[in-house]
Amino acid sequence: MTSSLVQQKFGEAAADYAASPVHATGPSLARLVDLIETKPTWRVLDIATGAGHTALAFSPKVAKVTASDITPEMLQETRRLAKERKLGNVVAMRAPTDDLPFPDTSYNLVTCRLAAHHFPDPAAFAQEAARVLIPGGTFALVDNISPEDESLAARYNAFEKLCDPSHGRCLGLDEWRGIVADAGLTGTTSEIMDQDIAFDPWVTRMRCASSTIARLKEMLHAEPLCALLRPRSTGDGLTFTLREAIVLAKKPASDKLTMRRT
Repeated sequence: MTSSLVQQKFGEAAADYAASPVHATGPSLARLVDLIETKPTWRVLDIATGAGHTALAFSPKVAKVTASDITPEMLQETRRLAKERKLGNVVAMRAPTDDLPFPDTSYNLVTCRLAAHHFPDPAAFAQEAARVLIPGGTFALVDNISPEDESLAARYNAFEKLCDPSHGRCLGLDEWRGIVADAGLTGTTSEIMDQDIAFDPWVTRMRCASSTIARLKEMLHAEPLCALLRPRSTGDGLTFTLREAIVLAKKPASDKLTMRRT
């Protein structure tokens, strides 16, 4: 998985992600905002912002939000939505997840929602997030997670990658907790919630070919994925369920993390 492939796939689908209910109003977004007690003076960085939904959700509560992404079309959607909602404190900027162009200790809160499974180096992302946080700042991650069983996790990630070739890997919750700890962040808490996915909009966003759609349906209804993802018919058509983890951690108030930028 390369950054150029991510840019290609998400550039094509930027408007779809701006309108996607899963990304714009999914339950993990409201829960994330509820969990974090912000202050009006805070500066927030949302990494891999996509169409900016997380950045825009925090914008009315804080002084400034930087929405970063590597895909120009996604950043344009973020700017458009911010303008429509008259949110003047949102700045959209290009930034790779593993080499953020921001000084040390710049932000009170760093968020990342439903994007880290595309990152080529999740550990470098966590280290960069920790670097740009102020001492005492909050790190907040939301992402789809794999089951801890390695064989089942491999099947699940193959399913995701068939739909979206830019998919890297959904990590397990234990792996995320280890990465966060290795980045020097402490006091980690986590919770898991279900996210229902309507199959047809999911494959439409990724411009899947008919042969790919047929294979995805086969995989979804066969074991072991059937028991994991629970496909069924609903008012939205074929629907399955992913597990999303919300992981929160703090940068120690006495900052001993290595500084890299000035």
